[in-house]
Amino acid sequence: MIALQTSGTLPDWTALAPAILLGLTALTLFLIDSVDPNDESPGLLAGVATLGSVLAMVVTGWYLVSGTGMPRTGGPIELFSGQLVVDGMSLFFTFIFTSVAALVTLASYDYLSGRPNQAEYYALVLLAATGMSVMASANSLATAFVALELSSLPSYGLVAYLKDNQGSVEAGMKYFLIGAVSSAVLAYGISLVYASTGALQLDAVAEVLGAGIENSGVLGVGILMVLGGFAFKTASVPFHFWAPEAYEGAPAPISGFLSSASKAAGFVLAFRVFVTAFPIEVVAGTLDWAMAFTVLALVTMTLGNFAAATQENVKRMLAYSSIGHAGYALIGIALLTGSANQSYALGASMLHLFVYGFMNTGAFLFVALVEYWGVGRTFEDYNGLAKQAPIACVAMTIFLFSLAGLPIGGGALSKWALLSATASAATLSAWLLAAALIINSALSLFYYSRVVKAMWIEEPAGDFEVASYPTGLYAAVVGAAIATFLLLPAFGMISGTAFDAAAALF
Repeated sequence: MIALQTSGTLPDWTALAPAILLGLTALTLFLIDSVDPNDESPGLLAGVATLGSVLAMVVTGWYLVSGTGMPRTGGPIELFSGQLVVDGMSLFFTFIFTSVAALVTLASYDYLSGRPNQAEYYALVLLAATGMSVMASANSLATAFVALELSSLPSYGLVAYLKDNQGSVEAGMKYFLIGAVSSAVLAYGISLVYASTGALQLDAVAEVLGAGIENSGVLGVGILMVLGGFAFKTASVPFHFWAPEAYEGAPAPISGFLSSASKAAGFVLAFRVFVTAFPIEVVAGTLDWAMAFTVLALVTMTLGNFAAATQENVKRMLAYSSIGHAGYALIGIALLTGSANQSYALGASMLHLFVYGFMNTGAFLFVALVEYWGVGRTFEDYNGLAKQAPIACVAMTIFLFSLAGLPIGGGALSKWALLSATASAATLSAWLLAAALIINSALSLFYYSRVVKAMWIEEPAGDFEVASYPTGLYAAVVGAAIATFLLLPAFGMISGTAFDAAAALF
């Protein structure tokens, strides 16, 4: 395949084709709804949304395979005077967003059966994915803030989509209020950074900081507030309070979308901003953000896993476990200092988020399937489910054991990559991160196994028969399980792209 820079036929703006496709699909859905707003055509709406997501994913895959934006083909493509940049990292994460969006829209065809406002639902999913794609390419603090809001605003509406459900409406309101506060914190942090440096573009901020500034105290507060804004988006402790409520109250496919794609969007923004704008060797005297991320990683993975272990509700357990996985992904950015192999550490986090996108989305889609059947949400409600739906339960077993780190999916190798990254640093904080990763993974195996035991070993409490096997939901669950499993043998193919993309950032 020919990279975009070397094709000689396509203009540079086509590097944003995945985001443009997602946005156009959202507008198409609005157009369909405006022509006949009273006609709910679930097949047409789900088909258009899924087709748009798949097209964006295919284009992203083409760019990645051809090396678009990578150093070997001419380097990053800058657009709008450098406000946006398309490189290997932005394309890598866009592939995650589009893949998850395709799974979610496919599964929603059955999940939304008989519900109103389906066109708005699918359009909001596509708009949120568009914002995430722009977040991955944001190369200035102002662009990053606008993209983050473009991603967040549709998410608030999606969480509260089940308007007749009190839990959904409450979750949406809490999510919106906490999100508004975090946006204010981020905006104020950006303003303090601008007051100290007079620049918003990431490389310009780094250039000013390299020359030395006087208001280091103001700058330190600004960087800390920017860090807090990103911690909200990634559901990192202590900014995680919204996650269990939002994930439990939202439609299950949206829970999977937010806990996978939205979380990855927060991480790609944090990676780019802190590596490019605030190089640790320059700002360490003002604020040692690598140490701050180390503390965040330790607390986030520990609190998330211990809270998950105490839950009796499967959906809420998955919500807390997603907080634990945010802690694992923070290891990569916490190691961006000292003797660590920094590009390898960042690449390891990217790989974990890539695998996590499939296995965690798949787990939430299985919960959506169970909700479709009218089964309850507790562990006991899952008793004997494998007798009625063995294929779906095999898929759920793959998701859960892969999340725990067992070699049944790509999750085992992504955690191994994170452990290898800590070994390359060989510092006390790195060893602490490695120990926390191992202990928390062992703990997660306990509560993930409870679901597997309930499905395969326990006897059901009463008579229950699966009335139907929804095609879209089943296809999405099985597709995610196949992808999770195949990422085990195919991990080497993905890892090369991730490490190359991470190395290009330094």
